Amino acid sequence: MQNGPKTVMSTRQPKPAASFVARSKRWTSSAARPEWKGSQDAQRSYERYLALAQAESLSGNMIGAENYYQHAEHYFRSMSSGVQP
Repeated sequence: MQNGPKTVMSTRQPKPAASFVARSKRWTSSAARPEWKGSQDAQRSYERYLALAQAESLSGNMIGAENYYQHAEHYFRSMSSGVQP
């Protein structure tokens, strides 16, 4: 018997395009999206992002604070307009 290196060559075949189409059709349903639970969730998210922004601002990270302020603004607008985020 020989004790040389064994090489296993894998021949991967590309998957047919039909499988991609089938996968993409599964996710087009609106059933995959979570239900909007009302303005309480928006208010909770607004308060959370506002607190995170203030903490980042106090630590001197102005870029991080701005990021959180923008998130807070999104939820503030969602609460004001009554539209889902």
